[in-house]
Amino acid sequence: MAFLDIIILIVKALVLALAATTLFAYFTLFERLLLARLQNRIGPNRAGYIPLPGGRKILGGWLQPAADAVKLFFKEDVTPALADKWVYLISPAFATVPALIIWATIPLGCWPSGGDGVLPLGGCAPAGGSNFLQLAEISVGILYLLAVTSVGVYGIAIAGWSSNNKYSMLGGVRASAQVISYELALGLSVLAVVMQAESFSTAEIVNRQWGWWFIVPQFLGFVIFLLSSTAEVVRAPFDLVEAEQELVGGYNTEFGSMKFALFFMSEYIKLVAMNAIAVTLFLGGWHFPGLYTLAQFVTANAGQFAGNAVFGLLSLGAFLLKVTLLSFLSVWIRATVPRVRYDQLMYLGWKILLPLALFNVALTAVLNVLIPDNRYISGGIAFVVGLIAVVVVASMRGPRKPPASQVTLVKKEASR
Repeated sequence: MAFLDIIILIVKALVLALAATTLFAYFTLFERLLLARLQNRIGPNRAGYIPLPGGRKILGGWLQPAADAVKLFFKEDVTPALADKWVYLISPAFATVPALIIWATIPLGCWPSGGDGVLPLGGCAPAGGSNFLQLAEISVGILYLLAVTSVGVYGIAIAGWSSNNKYSMLGGVRASAQVISYELALGLSVLAVVMQAESFSTAEIVNRQWGWWFIVPQFLGFVIFLLSSTAEVVRAPFDLVEAEQELVGGYNTEFGSMKFALFFMSEYIKLVAMNAIAVTLFLGGWHFPGLYTLAQFVTANAGQFAGNAVFGLLSLGAFLLKVTLLSFLSVWIRATVPRVRYDQLMYLGWKILLPLALFNVALTAVLNVLIPDNRYISGGIAFVVGLIAVVVVASMRGPRKPPASQVTLVKKEASR
């Protein structure tokens, strides 16, 4: 690798990290505005407004993330006297760093660079070239994503332990149990996609979705992935690790100032990253109807560089549009679905999602063997079976509280 290539790689890594942190800041604004609209209440509308004649204001709230960052930066930073100091100090980094490096192998778009300039149908990198909008293309990108997503829980677990606070400790223990429970279903849903694409490479998985997104043959896997990833990032309605009514604030109770902000940042960056992974695996990645035709037209009239630039920017826009739609779905779920009980959390993970994920893997294997040459027939069968499975399971009754007649109360006479 030449020295210039190393410099370009470092610059791309820095830009990606800065983009992820900026995306986190304005995702909080996106979420608060949506929650205010969905729940009929007032959202952020003061910081950064632009005054107009007649006393009107527009763009109120667009500087709210900057105001929150300044507030958190200047808040008093207190370390509990009996905390394990060094573990307490590094735990926010254990949560934040995996959330940032998870983006390394996700193809954010298709901007061909180098090579002969001829794009393979459905692919991005020309012969001898690479994709400028993917930081690192490795043959085991899926294994890298699974490994990094599972590391983030260590930050929460050691944060709860090092705080020397019983409520924080309970939040850390809950996080460990929750992530272990849902990683199994998450990994199996991803395994079904790997079997469908016959590759562990994220770029190759996107390429195999040319004209046929995997949400059709892997509809059941898509539903499992969305539920499992929501629990994986301890997001509502699975946010029992920070349940205020019984844990005061959970694992981050003893954290303030920028250390609290880092935990907050890791949760949101990881949420958007999981949505980006869902787009990569199930929604065609950067693919969008008409992109290749438009790129060929621009290349024929304005040259190869202009065609690549237009193709890269539009494919990046298509990818971000899909991620935004899934992020809207995440906010919608938070606004409408109440927090589940802990027994319901475990019931869903072990008794519903895990068997469904195993069934989906078996279904994918059987269809790949029986109908290997026609992906449209096998995909249609898989979609119908997956849809039926989702409807049947959704109609089932989950764990319920026992009736009052089965609960024995201890009665005591009032003391005189």
